[in-house]
Amino acid sequence: MSEVVALSTAGPALLPLIERADLDAPLAWRAGVAVSARRFLADVAAQAACLPAAGPLVNLCGDRYRFAVGLGAALLRGRTSLLPPNALPDTLARLRGSWPALEALTDDEALEVDGVPLLRALTDTEKPGSATVPRIAADLEAACLLTSGSTGEPQPHAKSWGAVVANIRAASLRLAEVLERPSLAGLNLVATVPAQHSYGFESSVLLALLGGAALDSGRPFYPADIVQALARLPRPRALVTTPFHLKTLLLSGVALPPTDLLLCATAPLSPQLALQAERAFGGPLVEIYGCTEAGQVATRRTVHGESWQTFGALRVHSEGEGESERFIVDGGHVLQPTPLADVLELEGAQRFRLLGRANDLIHVAGKRSSLAHLNYHLNSIEGVVDGAFWLPEDVADGVVRPVAFVVAPGLSSARIIAALRARLEAVFVPRRVLHVDALPREATGKLTSGALAQFARARLDRQAAP
Repeated sequence: MSEVVALSTAGPALLPLIERADLDAPLAWRAGVAVSARRFLADVAAQAACLPAAGPLVNLCGDRYRFAVGLGAALLRGRTSLLPPNALPDTLARLRGSWPALEALTDDEALEVDGVPLLRALTDTEKPGSATVPRIAADLEAACLLTSGSTGEPQPHAKSWGAVVANIRAASLRLAEVLERPSLAGLNLVATVPAQHSYGFESSVLLALLGGAALDSGRPFYPADIVQALARLPRPRALVTTPFHLKTLLLSGVALPPTDLLLCATAPLSPQLALQAERAFGGPLVEIYGCTEAGQVATRRTVHGESWQTFGALRVHSEGEGESERFIVDGGHVLQPTPLADVLELEGAQRFRLLGRANDLIHVAGKRSSLAHLNYHLNSIEGVVDGAFWLPEDVADGVVRPVAFVVAPGLSSARIIAALRARLEAVFVPRRVLHVDALPREATGKLTSGALAQFARARLDRQAAP
């Protein structure tokens, strides 16, 4: 990886579609069978020949390998891959409003979407393997990740191929350092997060294309399936997952295969769970901090402390003061200064502590905290499988009292409240702790504020009904 990505220039720089020294080494695994980089390039060329020459393409492939082939094919045709959070008809209808010429690539034979032409992903091509690595224009808008805004309209976040390459090169170097290896060549990845999500896109698909690793085509969800997917891959191997999935896996009681690297993102992980995971799997756990707008920003080895270190040339700084203070990241693959949605405690230009989301800061009886901080302590209680605080709109005794929802079959509400009293200031200890079977998390393990609010109101209304 000796090339320098000159992102600040406007010239027609060309960067490789994949980065690896040996085209016969695995780039992917499908049901335990290796797929070489050479085979992948042939599949990309065959898929590209089936794509129209222009217009945005929604990549809905659930098979991670077919997703990667579709991404490569779109890049060869100079097309942008739109990556939505889901394939629901309402989501695609909203996208069609912004991109009337929308087409979708899918490997789901049963999928039908009114008004959106569907292109079927190729299954297995018979073309001979390719020895030519295509080169892609650095300024090509390679992917547009879509998140739901407050209005429900998909919010686009475009990524140039040059920025993507710079991001993954910096991430690959950091992870290789953790593994004490010269590169990620030979590392095999199992991911529980979808390829369309920014974390799954970067830490599974792109780490395979540009970081030298090899991806598993599946997306296992249940503990037994995750273990099976890991066990059938040779070492070194890595698990790309979320705190929710990781906690469920550790509590399942299934025997865990030795795993050389654990990657975790989407929510802060408690040091207790990180230590438990490292002991259970026998490998280091690295948390990734990032956002859709900026991509991957920083990592931390959770068992070594709370501080995060930015990737490569990325820098963080603050603007404003008091309630109006916000935090900015720029440099490296972040071409324009980009505000972060979190409150940080800076320890220099490249190190910081994460205090919580800027929009989840709460005030109770004159005290300030964040929902992320409260959730961190709630989920650190032994016996709590999952939990979340919610701040209702009703006021008791002139004070808004937080409510906690927990999945904790073996713990009483009184025991949870007692444990929280030892961890939190009194005003943040909930008056009500409600046991539930599950929280309404997305496939990535994220729990959105909107979904939690709807869930909480329904649960409280049901409890209050005569």
